[in-house]
Amino acid sequence: MKISTKGRYALRMLLDLAEHQNNGFVALKDIAERQNISKKYLEQIVPIFNKSNILKTNRGFQGGYQLAKSPDKYTVGEILRLTEGSLSPVACLEHEPIECERSGECVTLPVWQGLYRVINEYLDGITLQDILDQQKEKYANDYVI
Repeated sequence: MKISTKGRYALRMLLDLAEHQNNGFVALKDIAERQNISKKYLEQIVPIFNKSNILKTNRGFQGGYQLAKSPDKYTVGEILRLTEGSLSPVACLEHEPIECERSGECVTLPVWQGLYRVINEYLDGITLQDILDQQKEKYANDYVI
């Protein structure tokens, strides 16, 4: 499994919104500038989140985007599933129930199922708030006298 640029940029965009949630609606150009991501690329990501009610949108002057819920309600797993589709390490696990005709006698299937379970548990255990807290902690201990 390899996370695409779309998935990585989407996570950075939502983290930026989480970090600036007290500033009201945030313009896409500001996110693009802070994250060093093309605004055009972010414009391709936004519709994914609009369809899934992750973002609130405000048009016009003072327009922009906000998270629809607090950052502790969004997991990295949820975000990556929306942008990447499946997080499955192999194609045969992308459908439930497994559609592969070899699944009954496949000796490697339990390996891939275990990996898939670990990936999902790990990524579903991390929220946007967790990442922000970890970042704050890192910089809180980085002071100079």
